[in-house]
Formats: sequence, C-alpha cells, structure tokens
Amino acid sequence: MEEKCLKLIFSLSIPTKVTWGLGHEALKNIYKGGILPLMLYGAPVWKNMLNKSCYKVKINRNQRYIHLRISRAYRTVSNEALCLRNGMRPIHITIDEVGRVYVITHGIGTQYDRDMELETWTHLATHIKTTEGEEKSLHSIQDYVNGSKSDLGVRAGVVIFLNNNIIKTMQYRIKEKCSNNQAENIAILKALEYVQNKESD
Repeated sequence: MEEKCLKLIFSLSIPTKVTWGLGHEALKNIYKGGILPLMLYGAPVWKNMLNKSCYKVKINRNQRYIHLRISRAYRTVSNEALCLRNGMRPIHITIDEVGRVYVITHGIGTQYDRDMELETWTHLATHIKTTEGEEKSLHSIQDYVNGSKSDLGVRAGVVIFLNNNIIKTMQYRIKEKCSNNQAENIAILKALEYVQNKESD
C-alpha cells in the first residue's frame, strides 16, 4: 500500500510545480478521491497496527508528501501544520474513524438504526408491553395540560383541580416559532411549578 501511494504521489510532482500545474482544490480532490481511499483500504483490519510508532510514521509520511504538494510549503513544515493549512484531518484519526464505523455497522447488536431484513424485525406484539390503570387517583391535586399550534398561534393551557374543584387556570401565548411539543412541555412545566409552590405553602 505504501509503495502504491508513494508512486501515485510522486507522479503528481511534475504537474504540481510552484509556477504552473494543478491548483490547490484540484489536488485536494485527487487526494480525497484517489489517494485517501487507497490509504484506507482494509483499514478496519489493520488499524491496530498504528499503535506501533514505526507504522504510524510510515502512514503519516505518505500523507505529508501529498500535503506538501497541495500547500506547496517548505519541507520543514510539520505534518500537523500542513493538515491545518489544507483543512484535513491527520490520517491516523481518519483510519481510527473508519475502523469504528465498520465495527458499528457490521458488528453484533443494533447500536444504530440500520436497514434490516423483514424477517428479522421485532414484532410489536412481542416487544411492547401494555399495562391497564384506573382513572381514580389518591392525590388531592390534579392537573390537566394542553399545548397546541395553529394558524392562530402557539398556546399552552393548564387547569388545576383540588378535590375535584377547579382552583386555577393558566393560559400562555408562545412565540410562533415554537412547536406543538414545546407548547405542551411549557404547560407541563408551569403545572409542576404551581403544584410545587402550592404544596410548599
């Protein structure tokens, strides 16, 4: 892999002279579309080899060569500075990312939402458990909240009951950019604040 990368990079030496040749963006596209995929080939398999400094130096050297040609900088410039100058991440970080993504997408388990075969789907009847409850409550204070968004605006409302008697009603007008869920959350928050203050009195 190292020899192939070096051969491809050195082949760009002639068309990347300081006074003429390919431009900065063209070289970046060549790097991202041709050299980088070659350097990342099979990365999930061998990425742990970068724990050894000798292999890490080799892979960074390949990236440094192409960065020097993209930025047309002096050879004394460090690889980290070249990465910042060209707006690219160090290659060992990219390799580690590719390895992690491969483990997540091909590993055991469902660590993210991904396409699955129909026969492997979990049936809702065996996955969801329902519980039945009664409307009766032993609490003396009850509250009912609602949030809505329409052409008239976004609003939230709260009704507080004490021993089945209405003791407090609250209405709020919210900014139009808020969603229906945000209006309901505000109503819940105001109801909880009132109940908390009521119990502390």
